[in-house]
Amino acid sequence: MTNDELSGPLFKARMAGVFWLITVLLGGFAAFGGDKLVVSSDAAATATNILTHESLFRWAIVANLIATVCYLVATLLVYVLLKAVNRNLSLLAAFFSLAGCAGSGVSFVLNLAPLSVLGDAQSFNVFNAEQLQALALIFLKLNAQAFNIGMFFFGLHVLTVGYLIFNSIFLPRILGVLLAITGACYLTNSFANFLSLPFKAYLFPFVAAGGLLGEGSLTVWLLVKGVHVQRWKEQASLGR
Repeated sequence: MTNDELSGPLFKARMAGVFWLITVLLGGFAAFGGDKLVVSSDAAATATNILTHESLFRWAIVANLIATVCYLVATLLVYVLLKAVNRNLSLLAAFFSLAGCAGSGVSFVLNLAPLSVLGDAQSFNVFNAEQLQALALIFLKLNAQAFNIGMFFFGLHVLTVGYLIFNSIFLPRILGVLLAITGACYLTNSFANFLSLPFKAYLFPFVAAGGLLGEGSLTVWLLVKGVHVQRWKEQASLGR
């Protein structure tokens, strides 16, 4: 592969698809691996699950960390591709992603805290076992809120990327529509949790489906088709 091909839009599009795919796979493992150990209404059961499956819990955190790094790389590549449509909006989308990743960084700390609380009881000897379990569950609930804040910004990122794709001439407009639906799902889920709306507990399947529909479709397209190189060059030459 020549240097021109490595720096070209087709290669960048395919690499964005690779990193987005890794993000989706590792994020799914983290969600269904670590989160299933948490019983929101039972601190004792949650503590038992974490201590019994500590390796799984730790690997879920590592998977989430790697997924965040991959998402940052995908964000950079998507920014480079979509600045051909509108440089300022593409930059704004990248900032939304960075804000979401910052929220994820806070959630990593909160997710690690229960391991310190439950695994080092001697350092917390002023608390009894029940209090330590309750404290661990509080950290996990705060982690969920930090995650929701991150998802709010990821929703804005995906929504903006969808708008840019819809206005591009080198990617199918339907991908932009699907991403807009995904972004709307993420934002709805975040606001439902922030406002503690009664239907928030039922949203996860729709959010997961929306993510698969939008981000999954874009990932497959980037991996298989990439972008229409000639049309990308035409739009980039407009210098918007």
